[in-house]
Amino acid sequence: MTRTRSLGAFFGVLFAGAGCGTQQAGAPPPAVPVTVATVAQKSAPVLLRSIGNVDAYSTVSVKPQVSAELEEVHFKEGQFVRKHDLLFVLDRRPFDAALHQAEGALAHDRAQGANAHVEAQRYAKLYQAGVTPKEQYDQYQSAADALDAAVKADEAAVETARLNVEYCTIDSPIDGQTSNLMVWPGNLVKANDVPVLVTINQVQPVYVEFTIPEAELASVRAAMKRHPLTVEATGQDRPGQVERGVLTFINNQVDTTTGTIHLKGTFSNPGLRLWPGQFVDVTLRLSEERDAIVVPTQAVQSGQEGAYVFVVRSDGTAESRLVTVDRSLDGQSVISKGLAAGERVVTDGQLRLTPGAKVSIKNGP
Repeated sequence: MTRTRSLGAFFGVLFAGAGCGTQQAGAPPPAVPVTVATVAQKSAPVLLRSIGNVDAYSTVSVKPQVSAELEEVHFKEGQFVRKHDLLFVLDRRPFDAALHQAEGALAHDRAQGANAHVEAQRYAKLYQAGVTPKEQYDQYQSAADALDAAVKADEAAVETARLNVEYCTIDSPIDGQTSNLMVWPGNLVKANDVPVLVTINQVQPVYVEFTIPEAELASVRAAMKRHPLTVEATGQDRPGQVERGVLTFINNQVDTTTGTIHLKGTFSNPGLRLWPGQFVDVTLRLSEERDAIVVPTQAVQSGQEGAYVFVVRSDGTAESRLVTVDRSLDGQSVISKGLAAGERVVTDGQLRLTPGAKVSIKNGP
C-alpha cells in the first residue's frame, strides 16, 4: 500500500512538471527595455569641418635703418604696443654731426650760387652793351648753373642726414604683441642686418587658416556669393569657447599634392583667445537646410548593409530600417533617406533588439 502511494505521487509530480515546462516554452519573450527619440523635422546647418591654425594678421621684423650703438629699449618683452610707440633709441651723435656738416655745405653753396648769379647778371649787361665777349658771359652763366645744381645736391644730402637722425628713434609700425628681445642695449647694430631687433605680431584681428577638400570648392564659392560665410574656431585646450569670424580668402589654386584648397577666416579676436601658431578646430557654415530629418546620432547603428536604425512601430515592436546619413553635427545626424518626421527610433538598448522584438519604452509611453 505504501509503495503504490509513493509511485502515484511520483508520477503526479512528473506530469505536473511536464505541464509547467510546456507552458513556459509557449510564453512570449519579455519586452526589451529601450529609450526612444522622436524623429524631428527642422532646419539644420550645412557645415564643413577641418583642423586649422591661427596666423598673425601681419608680422613685422623690426630692423635698424642705420648702423649705430643701441642705447635704449622702451618696452618689455611680450608687451602689447601701439602704432608709433617708441621702441628703440640709437646713438644719434654721429648723425647729428653729419647733418650739421651737410647744412654747412648747403649754406656755403647757396652763398656761392647767389654771388655767381650776380656775376652772371653783370656780364650779361656788359655783353648786351658789347663790352664783353659772349664766351666770358657764358662762363659766368655756367658757373651760376653749376652752383644751382650743387645746392640741390646739398639739399638732398641734408634731407638724407635728417632722415638718418630720425632713424635713430625706432617706433612701432603696427599695433601688436612683441616677441623676445633679440639685441640688448650697448650692442652695435647694423642697417638691415640680422638678427632683427624684435618681431611684432598683430593679433587683433587674426587669421585662421585651414583647408577643405577640392570637391567642396564649388559649394563654398556658391554660398559665398549669396552671403558672407561664418567661420567658427574652437581652441583644442578650450573646447567650450567658440570664436566666430568671416571667411575672407580662398586661394587661387588647388594643392595638387593633397587635393585640398587653402582658406582663411578673419577673426576680430577681442579676448585674445586665439594666438598665432595655435591649432584650432574649424567649422565653416555654408547654409541652413530647411525641413531636414534629424535624429540623435546614437540612434544610428552600423551593419553589413550600411547604417540602420530601430524604429518602434505602432504595435510596440522594433523594425530594423536602413537609412542614409547625410551628415552629423553636435550629436545630431541628418537623414536624407529612410525616415519620416514623427517616427520613433531607439537611442539606447539596441544590442538586445532583433527585428520584430517587443519593446518596453523607458522614457515615455
